[in-house]
Amino acid sequence: MKNLNIVKYLRQFAIGLSMGAADLVPGVSGGTVAFISGIYEDLLGSIATVTSEVPQLALKGKIKEAWEKIPFGFLVPLAFGMATSILLLSHTLEMLLEKQPVLIWSFFFGLVLSSIFIVRKTVKKWNAKLYLSMVIGAIATYIVVGMVPVMTPATPLAFFLSGMVAICAMILPGISGSFLLVIMGKYEQVLAAVNDRDFLTVIYVGFGAIFGLVLFSRLLKFLLKNYHNVTIAALVGVLIGSLRKVWPWKIAATQQNLIPEFSIELLAAIFLMVLGAIVVTGITKLGSRARQS
Repeated sequence: MKNLNIVKYLRQFAIGLSMGAADLVPGVSGGTVAFISGIYEDLLGSIATVTSEVPQLALKGKIKEAWEKIPFGFLVPLAFGMATSILLLSHTLEMLLEKQPVLIWSFFFGLVLSSIFIVRKTVKKWNAKLYLSMVIGAIATYIVVGMVPVMTPATPLAFFLSGMVAICAMILPGISGSFLLVIMGKYEQVLAAVNDRDFLTVIYVGFGAIFGLVLFSRLLKFLLKNYHNVTIAALVGVLIGSLRKVWPWKIAATQQNLIPEFSIELLAAIFLMVLGAIVVTGITKLGSRARQS
C-alpha cells in the first residue's frame, strides 16, 4: 500500500512538473495537462473544497474537520511539482523558445493535437448538440487566441480583473493565462511589478486570481457535474481552437501562421510532434491505471 501511495505521489509530482512547464509558455495551458492526464475533475473538486467547504467549517470553529478536509495528498505533490518546474525550467524554456521556437512549438502542437482525440473518447455517444458545443468552443477559442494585444489602464481594478481572467484561463484547457495577460496588455506590467517588488500591484492581481479561482472552479465543477458531456465537448472545441496559437510556423512580426517548406527542420518538427503525441498517450495510460487502482 505504501509503495502504491508513493507511485501516486510521484505521478502527481510529474503532472505538476508538466503543468508548471506549460504555464510558463504564453499559448499553452497547464489546464490542458491536467485534462489529458485524467486529474482535471479531481483538481476542480479539490479547489472547490479548499475555497468553499474548508473556510465554512473553519468559520464554524470546526478547525480539525476543516484541516482533515484539505486534500493534501492530491494538492501538495502537484503544487510542489509546479513550483519546481517553474523554478528550474523558466530560463531553459525561455532560451529554447528564443533559439528553437519551431521545434518547441512542434512538441506542444503534437501534445495538444493528440489530446483532442483522447479527450473526445471520454464521451461515448456524440450527437448534434455535442458537436454544436464543440464547434462553439473551437470558434470562440480560435478568435480569442488570434486577438491583437490591447492596452488597458494600469489601475487597481484593471489589475484585479486581469488576475481574475488569467487564473480562469490557467485552469481551462487550451487557453493560456499568460497569453490572456498579453492580450490585455498586462503581461509585461505584471512581470515588471514582480521584478520591481511592486507588492501593491501584485496584491491586486493576486486577489483577482483568488476571486476568479473561487468562482470559476465552482462553475466548471457545476457544469461537469450537471452537463458533463456538453462541457467536455466544449472543452474539446477549446483544444481544437487553441491549435491556431501553438502552430509552429509563423511570421515573427505578425504571428500569422505559415505552411512550412520541406527541410531538415521540418522532419525534426514532425518527429517532435509524434513525440508529443507519445507523451500524451503515456500520461493517459498512467492516469487510467492510477484510477483503476
